[in-house]
Amino acid sequence: MTQPTYQKLRGGYYTPEPIARFLASWAICSPADRVLEPSCGDGNILVAAARRLQSLGVASETLNQQLHGVELDSQEAAQAAHRLQSLGLFLTANNTIHVGDFFAHCQCDLFGEKVLTLVLKERQHFDAVIGNPPFIRYQNFPEDHRQIAFSLMEQAGLHPNRLTNAWLPFLVVGSLLLNENGRLAMVIPAELFQVNYAAETRQFLSDYYSRVALVTFKQLLFKDIQQEVVLLLAERNHTSNDGIRTIELDGIEDLDTLTLARLNAIELKPMNHSTEKWTQYFLDSDEIRLLREMRDHPGVTLSNQVLDVDVGIVTGRNAFFVLAQNQVESYDLEPYLERIVSRSAHLTGAIFGAADWQSNAEEQLPAFLFTPAALSTTDLPEPLRQYIALGETQGYHKGYKCRIRQRWYVVPSVWVPDAFMLRQVHAYPKLVLNIAQAVCTDTIHRVRFLNGANGEAVTAAFLNSLTFAFAEVTGRSYGGGVLTFEPSEAEALPLPLAGAEHLDLEHIDKLLRDNNIDAVLEITDDVLLVQGLGLNRNQVRQLRKIWSKLRDRRINRK
Repeated sequence: MTQPTYQKLRGGYYTPEPIARFLASWAICSPADRVLEPSCGDGNILVAAARRLQSLGVASETLNQQLHGVELDSQEAAQAAHRLQSLGLFLTANNTIHVGDFFAHCQCDLFGEKVLTLVLKERQHFDAVIGNPPFIRYQNFPEDHRQIAFSLMEQAGLHPNRLTNAWLPFLVVGSLLLNENGRLAMVIPAELFQVNYAAETRQFLSDYYSRVALVTFKQLLFKDIQQEVVLLLAERNHTSNDGIRTIELDGIEDLDTLTLARLNAIELKPMNHSTEKWTQYFLDSDEIRLLREMRDHPGVTLSNQVLDVDVGIVTGRNAFFVLAQNQVESYDLEPYLERIVSRSAHLTGAIFGAADWQSNAEEQLPAFLFTPAALSTTDLPEPLRQYIALGETQGYHKGYKCRIRQRWYVVPSVWVPDAFMLRQVHAYPKLVLNIAQAVCTDTIHRVRFLNGANGEAVTAAFLNSLTFAFAEVTGRSYGGGVLTFEPSEAEALPLPLAGAEHLDLEHIDKLLRDNNIDAVLEITDDVLLVQGLGLNRNQVRQLRKIWSKLRDRRINRK
């Protein structure tokens, strides 16, 4: 197994100069501002902040009284100090740059606990907090630092868990260190918009700040990682024009033309003080309003009322368990097999029938799941014993998912779903009715229909502009432009079901196989949205526009 790099363990991807310059220019408004960088690295943001204060008339010899940075890595801190000294700053020990854990440094000042404190010895809060906090997953977040960080979040009313990334407590605690009129400017993963583990933080931000701006980019800013980031600009106690605004730029070079006047000219949308995902704020106010009206429409059903979504089969080693026809024949594994779909690309229509599975098998696609009886190898037929022994020579039985089983070669939770749902989608989500009685790997979700729901009707009804629009604000998208759904997110999608029994699923299936989703929507939107929900044509067009706008934004990011 490849060991994580030091850079990955510490979560450090340093801030490009144009971003540091923009954040400092926006956040620092007065020559009297006191500034904090809670994870300063080698000093890019602190240098930009120093230059911003100098441009406002602050003398170099007094800058160290207004700038404060914290850095865990002593070598990085020394480099940051050297860069600031080159600007004429006189740095005293533990004055401008403090070496150590940010959370330990500031804990005492927030909640009065007796923890060593260097940053806020006189309980002075900051006018600006600027940063690019580290992206460190729970398992790589050092426990002693994590415990303090999580304790601070909990005392602020939040509930961090094993999904909480290190950037979240940096964002929350950094916010708490602002004075009553302070500004926060941070480089934050776009996960803030859409992941469930950041839901509480979204609500915290909407309650804590009166005005928020989100600057996003079509291009990935950090080429070494497939991680989309945004610039979060948040203001406390702004006296007028409260709300949230978004702007999308092509790349960081466009920041030089993003003036304060241009930013302030962008429409402010009312912030919903809830855990809702923020992807919706890329829409216009009237589009957001329509989605909220549709969510509350009495004719709309939540997916979890008619279907249960579960992850697909986790084999632990697809190379051993998921086989092509020629492998099955070579190892003589009949009849210890199940039909399986191993990739979403093998589901081209809205129906997966026996002929589809047979076609996959004939094309030598992985179409068979090896499912020996739950017996000791001594009680299995000789061909199976030989195949299992072959797997052990490859070390497959030592993999984590396999070794925790009573018998490593017996895959658990193998059952035939009523339908499949794509876990990751490019253009649009869909259900696929499972006529072939196949199982699927965990690249695809398994669906059971509930409460006597008509599977054909629900499968057809899933394909409509309303559900597609909500899919874009319910699922999550990362750097590659793919839309991903966890089972709970899939179950939260609104479905218009009135009139669904009149839809012809076989005809819809044929249109999908011909890559004609537009023709499908013309049919389903008329039956489900116009006739079923009573929407007018303009509302239907608006829902389709919402879907295409958010889909295109997602796909076009590079």
